[in-house]
Amino acid sequence: MNIKVNWGTGIVIAIIGFISFIMYFVVRMNVEDKFDHDLVVEEYYKQETHFQDKLDAAQNAAHLKGTPKVEKLKKGIQITFPNTWNLNQAEGTCTLYRPDNKKLDLEIPLKVKNNQFLIPDEKIVEGSYKIQLSWKQEGKSYYYTKSIFY
Repeated sequence: MNIKVNWGTGIVIAIIGFISFIMYFVVRMNVEDKFDHDLVVEEYYKQETHFQDKLDAAQNAAHLKGTPKVEKLKKGIQITFPNTWNLNQAEGTCTLYRPDNKKLDLEIPLKVKNNQFLIPDEKIVEGSYKIQLSWKQEGKSYYYTKSIFY
């Protein structure tokens, strides 16, 4: 049996092969979890209206003496605040933002004891995080952020 393939049949086979190749990657990108990328935040425009407030809070934190020290320990992430920052009475939150997977984001109430705050190891999955600290103290808002790889 001798099959001859002319140039027209070759072009059709090439086009079908190319379309199949593209469809394979389209389906793969939609099905596999490792290619699942979320928006940075759910309610982007709502948060954008509070952007100036966050800038003002960050500037308030920048005027404080010193910066927090963020350490990766076996028991978790420990944040040590300067002694000049009296945060024992402060109310706020610590958010661990994970850019690649919003399911791994954490929001923990900020409870400082002896100028230290610990995020337990069992709540954290290995990877890159952006730690966002926001608190109110004596009527002023403060905001501090730091990136860390855990």
